Amino acid sequence: MGAYRSTGEFQRDRNYITSRITADGRDGYPVEPGRYRLVVSRACPWASRAIIVRELLGLQDVLSMGVCGPTHDQRSWTFDLDPGGRDPVLGIERIQDAYFARFPGYERGITVPCIVDVTTGQVVTNDYAQITLDLSTQWAQFHAPGAPQLYPEALREEIDEVNDLVFRDVNNGVYRAGFAGSQEAYAAAYTRLFDRLDWLSERLSTRRYLVGDQITEADIRLFTTLVRFDAVYHGHFKCNRDKLTELPVLWNYARDLFQTPGFGDTVNFDHIKRHYYEVHRDINPSGIVPLGPDLSGWDLPVAPRI
Repeated sequence: MGAYRSTGEFQRDRNYITSRITADGRDGYPVEPGRYRLVVSRACPWASRAIIVRELLGLQDVLSMGVCGPTHDQRSWTFDLDPGGRDPVLGIERIQDAYFARFPGYERGITVPCIVDVTTGQVVTNDYAQITLDLSTQWAQFHAPGAPQLYPEALREEIDEVNDLVFRDVNNGVYRAGFAGSQEAYAAAYTRLFDRLDWLSERLSTRRYLVGDQITEADIRLFTTLVRFDAVYHGHFKCNRDKLTELPVLWNYARDLFQTPGFGDTVNFDHIKRHYYEVHRDINPSGIVPLGPDLSGWDLPVAPRI
């Protein structure tokens, strides 16, 4: 997942397979209905982005989806939710098999989300940030009628700016706090995280969505961290100045998205909790999964938004 600097700061490995599936097929992977399979885990926030985007754009019949279980070992994510522990389309037990089919002995992270070429059984890309942008832009001819513009050209510069800040301080910020190797590194990440959450609260106090007057890629990227905040990040990653439920603007904003089709109906809190508490044994050696917190509040009515 990453490495540590001498200061104890967690540094995420951001080297991914950057091949792209495009309308013109310039990387050798043209957009084709039924050719590719999106592989995800509902536990993973980076994969959850792709799940949501696929739902919102109505690509379910064009791009199939395989779902790995919430836990994994050092080798790979596994298809333990499927009969016989084998993906019914790819015919493999571990997603690493698709990586090794293209790159024998692949040594970087075996991550989700990834997209696999069903015709060859080989992974195409695991570049999670680019995957969702390409689903919006390169797969446009297959979007459902009335599908939202999640990455509209007129807003892209602002979306990119917000996404960069949110990734640095929030999406990756919770990991920088949770995996910090020193008190100083943890304190720095903790401070940056809550400073950014305060900034987001102020921004969203005068608007319904992060950029423009519609749901965009920026909202999706923030949501997948917020929805995990009280369930895992507050306790497991020691991000405990406030719970999300104690930040009124962000809590109302997150519930607004959660109750929007394509968001909350893709969330599995059991998978989320089991992944973090069972897999991260360096942080939680016992592997015990907490019974709380009470997550029923996600269905509470949303206050009128701007």
